[in-house]
Amino acid sequence: MTKLIIQIPCYNEEATLGMTLAELPRQIPGIDQVEWLIVNDGSSDRTVEVALANGVDHVVSFARNQGLAHAFMAGLEACLKAGADIIVNTDADNQYCAADIPRLVEPILQGEADIVVGARPIRQIKHFSPIKKLLQGFGSWVVRLASKTNVVDAPSGFRAISREAALRLNVFNEYTYTLETIIQAGRQGMAIKSVPIRTNGYLRPSRLVKSIPSYVKRSLLTILRISMTYKPLRFFAVLGSIPFSMGFLLGVRWLVLFFLENGTRSRAPSLILAAILILIGFQLWMFGLVADLMAVNRKVLEDIQLRLRRAELNSNQKER
Repeated sequence: MTKLIIQIPCYNEEATLGMTLAELPRQIPGIDQVEWLIVNDGSSDRTVEVALANGVDHVVSFARNQGLAHAFMAGLEACLKAGADIIVNTDADNQYCAADIPRLVEPILQGEADIVVGARPIRQIKHFSPIKKLLQGFGSWVVRLASKTNVVDAPSGFRAISREAALRLNVFNEYTYTLETIIQAGRQGMAIKSVPIRTNGYLRPSRLVKSIPSYVKRSLLTILRISMTYKPLRFFAVLGSIPFSMGFLLGVRWLVLFFLENGTRSRAPSLILAAILILIGFQLWMFGLVADLMAVNRKVLEDIQLRLRRAELNSNQKER
């Protein structure tokens, strides 16, 4: 029997949650059982009451607001414990068209993907400003490079995740999960696919994107951090090559001038700067080597965590 659980992270969503839940399906082709779960991320309004009144099967609550990334991961954990074979994540503001959920889960049912990300028609969304549309496209392109995947709409929160993929995912960033999970999944060799989906009307401003500059800064920091985590040697090798190359070229320039002028001018400042730059580059390379060795321990810990998660889930299933 295949069980699908639709999870919705919520923070003060009483105004839109009822509308979102009303459109969620209870029957999907290829799925035997569909359940709903919300993660109440420290809401101070009637979010939980609205959810229960509309037939939500599971509620996970935080005493205080923990942020979208924590809510997403808590939802995955709760869905796995509830026996989900496939997890669909959507937003509480009814941004995504729930009728496209069958399209979202189809590649997983067919064994073609571990994670499926819904690609919004960005250019057709009227409330997105031209600069936001441009940045969405640029951000997705950067994530494709970092993750080595073909994800069209990286910031999209409308996605389906197989049980195996959910077991392997970890989110370190406290801001959002969207970019990090794609890069992480791509680095771990998971199959990721994009499918076109529709969006509904605009109901409220995004709580995640409070300002374009802030979102861009946070997104870039997330990409850099994940790159350092999963490819530390390459990251620091590239970073260290910049000052090392500058120092090397400056040193060559010093040597050329020294011999052309027969040592009449010492040009000590140039020589000192060249030495400093070369030393900085070398130190960054050493950081990369140490980080790469530490990454081996991280991989071992991830394998241990995966085995523990599987053992816990198998234990829960036997108890049932």
